[in-house]
Amino acid sequence: MQATWIQPDGRGVTLDVAEGTSLMQAAVAHGVAGIVGECGGSMSCATCHVVVDPAWSDLTGEPGAFEEDMLDITEADRQPGSRLSCQIRMRAELDGIVVLVPRP
Repeated sequence: MQATWIQPDGRGVTLDVAEGTSLMQAAVAHGVAGIVGECGGSMSCATCHVVVDPAWSDLTGEPGAFEEDMLDITEADRQPGSRLSCQIRMRAELDGIVVLVPRP
């Protein structure tokens, strides 16, 4: 399964992502710029902020209450579709997902 991170300059980074792996874990493991994952996925740093492409937002769902709070403190401005990539786990329905790495 694949996921693509679109950088602020428009360049895309496409990676194979194993089922069950969070988009944050995959991005950090492959050095995707702009995804730090400082807390390791415990939802306590907001350094894995992405904006889900609208075509994929129904499949990723809405952030939970705690994720909503964390999104309010991201370095980049929150946008419609903002999510913490540590909370999006790859599954078959998300094969081909596209997320934007916001400009800090």
